[in-house]
Parts: sequence; C-alpha cells; structure tokens
Amino acid sequence: MTSTAQSQASGGGHTAPDHLGHVIFITAAAAMGGFLFGYDSSVINGAVEAIRDRYSIGSGTLAQVIAIALIGCAIGAATAGRIADRIGRIRCMQIAATLFTISAVGSALPFALWDLAFWRIIGGFAIGMASVIGPAYIAEVAPPAYRGRLGSFQQAAIVIGIAISQLVNWGILNAAHGDQRGKLMGLEAWQVMLGVMVVPAVLYGLLSFAIPESPRFLISVGRDADAKKVLADVEGKDIDLDARVAEIEHAMRSEHKSSFKDLLGSRMGFLPIVWVGIGLSVFQQLVGINVAFYYSSTLWQSVGIDPSSSFFYSFTTSIINIIGTVIAMVLVDRVGRKPLALVGSIGMAIALAVEAWAFSAHLVDGKLPNTEGVVALIAAHVFVLFFALSWGVVVWVFLGEMFPNKIRAAALGVAAAAQWIANWAITASFPSLSDWNLSGTYVIYAIFAALSIPFVLRYVKETKGKALEEMG
Repeated sequence: MTSTAQSQASGGGHTAPDHLGHVIFITAAAAMGGFLFGYDSSVINGAVEAIRDRYSIGSGTLAQVIAIALIGCAIGAATAGRIADRIGRIRCMQIAATLFTISAVGSALPFALWDLAFWRIIGGFAIGMASVIGPAYIAEVAPPAYRGRLGSFQQAAIVIGIAISQLVNWGILNAAHGDQRGKLMGLEAWQVMLGVMVVPAVLYGLLSFAIPESPRFLISVGRDADAKKVLADVEGKDIDLDARVAEIEHAMRSEHKSSFKDLLGSRMGFLPIVWVGIGLSVFQQLVGINVAFYYSSTLWQSVGIDPSSSFFYSFTTSIINIIGTVIAMVLVDRVGRKPLALVGSIGMAIALAVEAWAFSAHLVDGKLPNTEGVVALIAAHVFVLFFALSWGVVVWVFLGEMFPNKIRAAALGVAAAAQWIANWAITASFPSLSDWNLSGTYVIYAIFAALSIPFVLRYVKETKGKALEEMG
C-alpha cells in the first residue's frame, strides 16, 4: 500500500466496507483483464512450432508473428486512458473483452499467415487496454484501507492466467496425442489452444455488466448521485458521502495534467529520474523473462524433450512464477523495493549463467546429456523464481512511486512504452538468436542481469515508507 493510501486509511475516517465480499468480487472481476493479459501473452507458447510447420516459415518470420501482438499492446495501452475518460472504465473493459473474443476466434481460424498476425494485433490491443484499465479501476473503486491488497489482484491474475494457459495447452496437447497439429474437434490442436481464450474473454465481458462504474468517472460526468451509491457500497454507508464526493472533486481539479514536455531536461533529453524509470523497464525485459513464457515449449523441444513433457515443464515454470509473485507481495513492504531488486538480479544472473553453461553441451541424439538437461531445467525454474520475487513486482511498484506528482502520469507512459519496446526486441530476436547459438543467447541475458546490479546500486533510490509527495 502506498503512503498516500495509508494516510487516507488512518486519517480519513473511512470505515470498513459493509460488504467486503462484494468489494472483493468487484476487484476480482476487474482483474479478469489481468488474467486475459497473462493468458493471451502465454497461450501462443503452445502454437509456436505448429505455426512454423504449417506455414513453412523461418525463425525471423515466426518471431514477427509472435511479437507483433506487442505492437497492438503499445497502441492499446497508449489510448486506453483517454478512451476510459471519455466513455467510462466499464465500457472500456467491454470493448477489451469484445476484442479479446474476436481475436481468439480469428486466431483459431486463420486462412493465411498475415491473417493470424492481424488477429494477434487485435488481441494485443485488448491486452494493452486491460493492462491500463484494470489497475486504474481497482485503485478508484477499492476502499483506501484495502487499496494496496486489492491492487495486488491485478498482478496475481496475470501470473495465474499464464499458469492456466500452460495447463490448458498441456491438456489439449495430450488430447491430441502429443501432436500440436493433431486433429481435435475438426481443428488442429494449436488452433484449439488459441480458440479456448474465448471462454475467459466472454466471462470477462459478462462480469463487466455486474460491477459498478468508477465513482471518479461518474463524478467527472456529473453523475454525483450514482457515485454516492457506489461509494456507499464499497467504502461503507457510515461515511459522509457529500464530503467524500467533494474530496474526489477537489483532487480532480487540483491534478496537474503532465505532458511530454514536462519530462525534458537540459542536457540528457529526459530528466534523470525519467531515465531511471526507463532503465528499470528495459532491464526487466532484457533478462529474457518473456522467452520463458512465449518460447519455453520450443526451447525444451530444441534440446530433445518430447512435446508433452515440454508443455508440462512450461506449466511448472508458471507455478514457480506464482510462488515468486506471492513472496514479492509479502516482502515488498517489509524489506523494501531496492533489496528485493538486488537479490533478484544476483539470482537471475547466476541462474542464466548456469543455463548458458548447460546449453553449451553437445547434443547426443538430439538431446542434452542427462546432467546438463537436469541442470538446465532447474536453472530455468530458479531464474523465473528470482525474477518473480523481485523485478516482476518491484518494477511496477517503483514506477508507481518514484516520479514526482507533477510528471507521474507522463513519465509512467514513457517508461511503459520503453518496456513494450524492450519486450518486442527480446521476443522478436530469440528464435534467430537461438538458431545462431542458444548458449550465447543466455550469456547475453545473464550479462544484462549482471549489469542491472550496479544500475540499481547507483541510480535507484528506495521508495519504501516515503510519501508520494517526497519523490523527485
């Protein structure tokens, strides 16, 4: 929980909500966007080799089809805030759910490679919208005393979505007797994997009709009476609703609308604090974490593990991701953001270096030797654990806290854009790099993990326990 939220909870006189279960339901429904974010980001893992085979494409073209969704992500994230301010948070969720559904159907029934890429962009746009709207809505609806814990639902939903998609892929592959192009329900297995996303997408859309609009948006369009009803439901009927509405109105009037111009410094382009935010975002991606979720099945198959087992290992990696995320949520407000980031960097650098060593072994009958194979599997899981308990959560906490109020919104936008670009660079380059030298690719990721250590030590300031007004 941020210091601002803590002060509101302790000093604002707000009572606990009468129906905390109702508040949790609202938050969980909004976090379904995070679930779809994680699910869609990871589900392609099960289709990579089948797409390569069906369309007879090389690693470079394959990488572009996989990574092209990130272009849609960037556009969706950049436009979601303005769309939500004009038509409301709930309508924005419903648009995202509709696009998710369309993308799932189109991806499952492509008639050409460019057609599949187009549906990937549509799905990416929905991901970008969900990644912005979910946290914003939860922050605006959650009672101040519970905001920190409820806000963590979004990240939890993302990692659960990743895990469920891997489990579903594994089940579908087994039903198709281990063949990604095996027939199921008249389609190839990989098409079913992509099409199954219709289920959570439709559920997300239905849930959006069962939750209230954000009080902040309702007040912004003059619907104060409706806003009071929502506030009474989520913050308790004993609060002074008129005073609470006046408080929100005052906060909205006094907010500074940050612009790109506010981020510029005199010599280095951006202000130093903005460069630190960009650095955090970029390092988070350059360690290669998304390789573990986009390409893990392909990776394990390339060193001789059969498809069913490779899908199972992808699922166990996702479980480790959830465990690490829970550890981070427990520790981030206790030990601080910077110590967690440093521990994560050290752990990732070692694990990636060990993976690089294991993948340097000569394949025997298309497989890694037994010792190197076991070491590679363990190191891959250790890498994901250290990422999840540190950079996976800490970077988002830092970005939400580290910027001065005057530039926070614009600086967050730039840092998020840098993250999508770095994500695209890693996702698009991995197939070609792994064809060149898989061990060398992991050496590169290990170097970036090692470089993040001096970066954090020298440039990143601890934000634990500081009021947002102290940042700068």
